[in-house]
Amino acid sequence: MHIEQLREYCLRKKGVTEHFPFDETTLVFKVLDKMFVLTSLKGWEAGTPSVNLKCDPDYAQELRAEYQSIEPGYHMSKKHWNTIQLHQNDLQTPFVIQLVDHSYDMVVKGLSKKLRDSLI
Repeated sequence: MHIEQLREYCLRKKGVTEHFPFDETTLVFKVLDKMFVLTSLKGWEAGTPSVNLKCDPDYAQELRAEYQSIEPGYHMSKKHWNTIQLHQNDLQTPFVIQLVDHSYDMVVKGLSKKLRDSLI
């Protein structure tokens, strides 16, 4: 997976916008102003790409136990976020896309009914 592939995929989802709220190198994708993907452009440029994704706490633990490249969220709530080290190559792109979808769905699930309905 490359950064443009991630960017294009995220921006195709309903209600998604991209931002740089922290600095000029931390790219954040939000659904209706709630973060679901964070990534460092510096990491992509250095050949060590990673993404932070929201995750169900139980599923997060399962993923961390099964995959070496999935760790507790860097600079995030360790309970609700995972960091996916994409450069370790033990995850295929379709699975990473599933994890992005899960993150998006987790955030949407936490929105009010009115906001969820606006995505339909």
